[in-house]
Amino acid sequence: MLKLLHFADAHIDMANYGRHDPHTGLPMRVMDFLKSLDVIIDAAIDEQVDLVLFAGDAYKDRNPAPTFQREWGKRIMRLSQAGIPTLLLVGNHDLSPALGRAHALDAFDTLAVPHVRVLDRPQFLTPDDLGLPVQVMALPWISRSGMVAHLDIRASDPAEIYRLLEEKITALIATWFDNADPELPTLLTAHASVQGATFGGERAVMLGGDLVLPGSLVRDPRLDYVALGHIHKPQNLNENAHPPAIYPGSIERVDFGEAAEDKFYILAHVERGKTEVEWRKLDHIRPFIDRYVRLDSQEGINQRIRKALPAPEKLKDAIFRLTLEYPRDWEALIDENSLREYARQAFEFHLVKRPQMETRIRIPDDQHLGALTPLELLELYWKATHTDPEEAEALKKLAQEIVGRGE
Repeated sequence: MLKLLHFADAHIDMANYGRHDPHTGLPMRVMDFLKSLDVIIDAAIDEQVDLVLFAGDAYKDRNPAPTFQREWGKRIMRLSQAGIPTLLLVGNHDLSPALGRAHALDAFDTLAVPHVRVLDRPQFLTPDDLGLPVQVMALPWISRSGMVAHLDIRASDPAEIYRLLEEKITALIATWFDNADPELPTLLTAHASVQGATFGGERAVMLGGDLVLPGSLVRDPRLDYVALGHIHKPQNLNENAHPPAIYPGSIERVDFGEAAEDKFYILAHVERGKTEVEWRKLDHIRPFIDRYVRLDSQEGINQRIRKALPAPEKLKDAIFRLTLEYPRDWEALIDENSLREYARQAFEFHLVKRPQMETRIRIPDDQHLGALTPLELLELYWKATHTDPEEAEALKKLAQEIVGRGE
């Protein structure tokens, strides 16, 4: 039995909120991500796992600052010093968009760090490569431009390019299966979107179009575990079936799109034809709290807002966003100082004010109000209020029936 630790989407330089720690000089949000990474590294060493598989995106930025590279390197070196074989898959945020330039994980290969292997191209790793009784199929992030150049694809339509890429990948994996030992466990790792996966809030940090792998590829029963990265929402794409096809998700909340999500790493016990999976929840994740209030009355405005807020103790050390929507004329009625005082224990407070202007229906210059039919007036109203076209069409049909009955 192979004991595997799988995690992905570390994004350790995600410093989009908060301030710097006075002792380390690091952004405190970066320290949040590093704390989660420390928990994962500690677990790998304490559990004496046979293999660590990181499924891509060590950073948010393709050109991480040396300080962030140092912090990532310290933790990967702990795995190396513990003698744990570690595979680092290159994700889209690790890869430079310019062909031929070094990617963010290149240093580990350049320095030949013991027990650490960087997977920056599609490849099939045998037991001899790994020093373990397991075989690994690896698909790092596949950029459209890089694969078009590498495969000499002539198509110009993006949809056609992705179709050809999918054909090439499917054929490549079929070749790997032909060369695989059917008696040994087989792993597939990919940093990619997979058909049927549910996205979380990571669209804020994703760049460009995605090659979407077919769902059948990751549900192939000849595989024994599929270690995915790129999508931040934790999920098993092959629930209650073999093989598990798992996105563990990001190791910390990236933004408010992930406010309600718990964070995990995976401990898997892999055998040929049988795999047991443990979802290890990462505790002490910084909370994100999001509240939206739409004000439709001037009476007791501040009391209504206060009623919608969480208790002060829940705000402690949280990243808190409050969105208020209200008529523009009521701006002066909102006690912003009181709100900021209430949220003073939050790690960071974002007050988003959305004053709304009264919508006025504009009559075309070449028409007079008295010359328009009731249906024409209704159509102008629906356009002015940005009513959904399908809903407006349904309302129009209903209005025609009502008007018709009155004639």
